[in-house]
Amino acid sequence: MKREPKWLSKDLVIAMHRELIREYGGLYAIRDATLLESALAKPQQKFAYEESATLFDLAASLGYGLAKNHPFGDGNKRIAFAAMGVFLIINGHEINATEVDAVITMLGVADGSIGEKQLADWLRENHQKVK
Repeated sequence: MKREPKWLSKDLVIAMHRELIREYGGLYAIRDATLLESALAKPQQKFAYEESATLFDLAASLGYGLAKNHPFGDGNKRIAFAAMGVFLIINGHEINATEVDAVITMLGVADGSIGEKQLADWLRENHQKVK
């Protein structure tokens, strides 16, 4: 990957989380701002230090970090999936998967049966270019 991708800001992710909680229910709370910042920095570190990192590796790094760090009181899997989706969209791709497949994938991330590399592979297999 040569050109630096567009990144999601902390404020945007917080606003997205608030909207997801409003729409689908749950507790709105930032449980640990440091863990949120860590999850947002993770793909940027990968971009800086892994020359072979693809956009899908970076998106997976973001989603995996949010899902596993649990920075919010509730809705961590939801924001992880939404953040990956928005990250890909602003960088020219979008997730193209069924809701059931997406839910199963994110549950696998949360329970540890799907690792970050597997998540990147899933994104690579379930995307399309934005038209």
